[in-house]
Amino acid sequence: MSSFVVSARKYRPQTFDTVVGQSGITETLKNAIKTGHLAQAFLFCGSRGVGKTTTARILAKTINCFNRTERMEACDICDSCVSFNSGNSLNVYELDAASNNSVDDIRGLIDQVRIAPQLGKFKVYIIDEVHMLSAAAFNAFLKTLEEPPAHAVFILATTEKHKIIPTILSRCQIFDFSRIRVGDITQHLVQIADQEGVSYEMEGLHLIASKADGALRDALSIFDQLVTFSGGNITYQQVLNNLHVLDYDYYFNIVDYLRKEDIAGAFLIFHDILNRGFDGHQFMLGLAEHFRNVLMVQDIRTTPLLDVTDTVRQKFTQQAAEWKKQPLVRALYALSKADVAYKSAKNQRLLIEVTLMELGSLNQESEKKNP
Repeated sequence: MSSFVVSARKYRPQTFDTVVGQSGITETLKNAIKTGHLAQAFLFCGSRGVGKTTTARILAKTINCFNRTERMEACDICDSCVSFNSGNSLNVYELDAASNNSVDDIRGLIDQVRIAPQLGKFKVYIIDEVHMLSAAAFNAFLKTLEEPPAHAVFILATTEKHKIIPTILSRCQIFDFSRIRVGDITQHLVQIADQEGVSYEMEGLHLIASKADGALRDALSIFDQLVTFSGGNITYQQVLNNLHVLDYDYYFNIVDYLRKEDIAGAFLIFHDILNRGFDGHQFMLGLAEHFRNVLMVQDIRTTPLLDVTDTVRQKFTQQAAEWKKQPLVRALYALSKADVAYKSAKNQRLLIEVTLMELGSLNQESEKKNP
């Protein structure tokens, strides 16, 4: 039997400082521990894979540590930390509300709350996907959440904050976890690749981070998949092939054809893209994103808004020098209209081709308006 452990588990953060992309939240929690202003109920909200449950576990481990560091991190050597790391801690009770959402499940938790901790100062109750609790379970939980014993700390985690009743929200300190930035995910992947001895191209790791859509866990799953696929040598081309993503060069080339009013050349690239199995709508959205990036780099103040590598940013800068601002704005407007009309169009390919013809006439229209 293989002893392989997926990266999302193997490199799960163990301290506040190693949590990726949530520095504002982790600093607030560390200051609360330092000053003794620790709430008895927390609500961690955010999309999947951004560190809610991981941060909850780190908080549970840290507040029971006997020898916290000056930076308010767990020591990892005291009895409490050792029992937590081995999974034998009696001070941390985790409940998955997705599968334990009845009144009886909550009553069992309430019975646990009355028991004081045997080791350490706090008993921590982590309830994941708390929005899945039934209405009756929420009501049964209210009284305990409002007046918990001094030793009890509740950490509720959810991806759907709007489904939680206001009476629960009013009793919690709420932390909204943001999607993790592409740059932060990329740097984390670089560190893991270096530790695992995986060779890589930076553009490839950046593409993995972009595909993860702000979820670090998704990025690590894709990374593991690519390591297996590539045999430990992740290249940009391999990431493109494995994730079925269009190369930037397609968009650079088609935009060059449109600037030169070579509509036939643009049609041929679009035909090649369809033959490779890519969706026409996704192509159109990617083209809109490309025009948006070209517009952004025309002003040095908005250049940092591009989530791309330095090499690709340089290509955008070169292409932006060949365009005026007004044609780019009209291109984005035309693509926005086409996006809205796409689902209801009878002939979707024709809609995209008509849009490409419109985009291929932008410079001509600009000359007519500015003779």
